[in-house]
Amino acid sequence: MEAHILVIDDEPDVCELLKLTLERQGATVVAYTSAQQGLEHIENEEFDCVLTDLGMPGMSGIELCERIGGARPGLPVIVVTGEGRLDTAIAAMRAGAYDFLTKPIEPKLIALSVGRAVQHHRLRVELKRLRDAVDLTQTPSGMVGSSASMKRVQEMIGRIATGEASVLVNGETGTGKELVARRIHAMSPRREGRFVAINCAAVPHSLFESELFGHAKGAFTDAKSERTGLFLQANKGTLFLDEIGEMPLDVQAKLLRALQERKVRPVGANSEIPFDTRIVAATNRDLEEEVEEKRFREDLFYRINVVRIHVPPLRERASDVLELAHYFLRRHAERTGKAALAISAEAAHKLVAYRWPGNVRELENCIDRAVAFARFDQVVVDDLPEKIGAYRADHFVVSANEADEVVPLAEIERRYVHRVITLLGGNKSRAAEVLGIDRRTLHRKLGRWDEAATGEGSQESRGQ
Repeated sequence: MEAHILVIDDEPDVCELLKLTLERQGATVVAYTSAQQGLEHIENEEFDCVLTDLGMPGMSGIELCERIGGARPGLPVIVVTGEGRLDTAIAAMRAGAYDFLTKPIEPKLIALSVGRAVQHHRLRVELKRLRDAVDLTQTPSGMVGSSASMKRVQEMIGRIATGEASVLVNGETGTGKELVARRIHAMSPRREGRFVAINCAAVPHSLFESELFGHAKGAFTDAKSERTGLFLQANKGTLFLDEIGEMPLDVQAKLLRALQERKVRPVGANSEIPFDTRIVAATNRDLEEEVEEKRFREDLFYRINVVRIHVPPLRERASDVLELAHYFLRRHAERTGKAALAISAEAAHKLVAYRWPGNVRELENCIDRAVAFARFDQVVVDDLPEKIGAYRADHFVVSANEADEVVPLAEIERRYVHRVITLLGGNKSRAAEVLGIDRRTLHRKLGRWDEAATGEGSQESRGQ
């Protein structure tokens, strides 16, 4: 049984007996004779199961169950007591106990109960991880897209995710830098650990050190209890430092030392605590320029810039705009249980032509608004925000390809229709449904385009 168990009993002999019994099963056991001591360690350390006596001075096992339920929801607690009364067992279960055992202690029964509790706890943890993974696929996704630039980002993530090197993700606001960091974490050996994020632009200067490294009880006026900093919260996982360019210089120096020593000293503490955390940082600034202007430490820059991933702005991957738009429409449909809306050719033209200064975040907002305003089974130009619906790129549009190519609106429609068919695996019936037209209309369009292409080819052959 590879598990981390906490034992609490006011009788030292009982503590020792339970500890030896579980250690023989392969568990790592921490034992305390005080409920208060045990509770403090629960708040700062991860356990798979807790065994506690019922009748203890100061804090009963029932009260301890309730406190554990508040501090660590889902952590199984097994109550061990000399009182075998039914009303006592019911009270323990109502307080959140996983199991109720009576003394004298039977080693086999204890091992069986703890084994079940640990298995139950790990199953809950795994289900939560899977739910989080599902939630991740439902969030605004800058990773959607099959453009060459996004394929390069995805390839880079795949190459570096399994390593331990620090990563710097740079890109404009709204491009999906945090999503890249989460994908790195999800594909790494650290995926069972926590992904902890902090927006450096949102933290007051005076609280930076406490947030990152934690603080001891009484370290300052409002430090009424010990706090675990983000470095230790992300132990065995990933710490995401968003907008790291906003971090004050004095905090940068302390961050650098922590990264060099792989240890942190909580504010007011007398000793350093080692950590095992991968660092992924992100910025929308040019950190090289910040270094030159002495606003960012050069040594810290080289420490975090081991691997760099650039997330391109949406205007540089116009071919992904419609793919993203359909992604957001499908996600809305899944949330509401309704059929996904189509996008009219005219609305598609507007979406592709627009420059998207707010990037993927702005596109998501645009689609959410369009869904709210849509009166029919497809998004039309009138459903789009006015600045997008009225947008004109000097009366011509840039194609949905990577090249800067000026093409007529009819060509945009042709490419858009073919792209939808490709995205749907060649299913023309489904494509017609998504496009908001009937199958006959789709086949007529495809036939007309095929004839035009054939005619052009014949003319070229005759010219030769």
